[in-house]
Amino acid sequence: MNPRRSVLYMPGANERALEKAKTLDADALILDLEDAVAPDAKEAARERVCAAASSKEYGKREVTIRVNGLDTEWHDADLRAAAQAGPAAIVVPKVNSAAEVHNIERALELGGAPEHTKIWAMVETPVAMLHAEEIASASERLTVLVMGTNDLAKELHAEFVPGRAPLLGGLSLALLAARATGKAILDGVYNDVKDLEGFEAECLQGRQFGFDGKTLIHPTQLEPCNRIFAPSEKEIERSRKIISAFEEAQAAGQGVVTVDGRMIENLHVDNARRILALAEAIGT
Repeated sequence: MNPRRSVLYMPGANERALEKAKTLDADALILDLEDAVAPDAKEAARERVCAAASSKEYGKREVTIRVNGLDTEWHDADLRAAAQAGPAAIVVPKVNSAAEVHNIERALELGGAPEHTKIWAMVETPVAMLHAEEIASASERLTVLVMGTNDLAKELHAEFVPGRAPLLGGLSLALLAARATGKAILDGVYNDVKDLEGFEAECLQGRQFGFDGKTLIHPTQLEPCNRIFAPSEKEIERSRKIISAFEEAQAAGQGVVTVDGRMIENLHVDNARRILALAEAIGT
């Protein structure tokens, strides 16, 4: 299990930012060639990001590269270079169909991408929400869906409001698709880096929804994100208690198991094991 509580975008044109990322407490990094890079800096940023991704200098952090969109003049060259760099994953913006996933997968194979280089598909349009399951199931190489909530809000003509009510339908569809196909899913960014109270509230909402983690735009967002998306000590202790009680009941041939007055079923045990596995992965 790879913990992906905090996934931080880093601008590919900024050499100092790429260097600083080696010291940040992020579970994963997205070295960005898209929004964070001006058109006249795309080629230089591509070289810098690919060198960083292949440097092996980022420790246990999962290092990914976000390429430019499929409809841009830089996309094909980005894919070829990223395939050769062999990051943990290549993040592709605005994926709208299974056919697009197949084309990305084919391009990675032709570019010589190693097996460990996966596809993270950004879903950020109404079309993507309505086709999220077919996108998620299009390839075994696709392992993560990434919510692009800014673009989704723009295309919906929605306002940014606390609680994100205008986006909940799209968030739910993408989550259903991820869980139905066994993929991980990351929540979108929070734009106001000075509003840590609002950010924590949105992290908590994302975790309660079922997201595996959140994409971030600033290092100050790392600590609260890591804390909220990690199992608490209380959850860990309860999970151990559930597993122990269930195993003892099975050994004794008992059909009914209760913990703290609540009946325990297989689904509770499965969830307890998932929580402990995540806690162990974070610890290592």
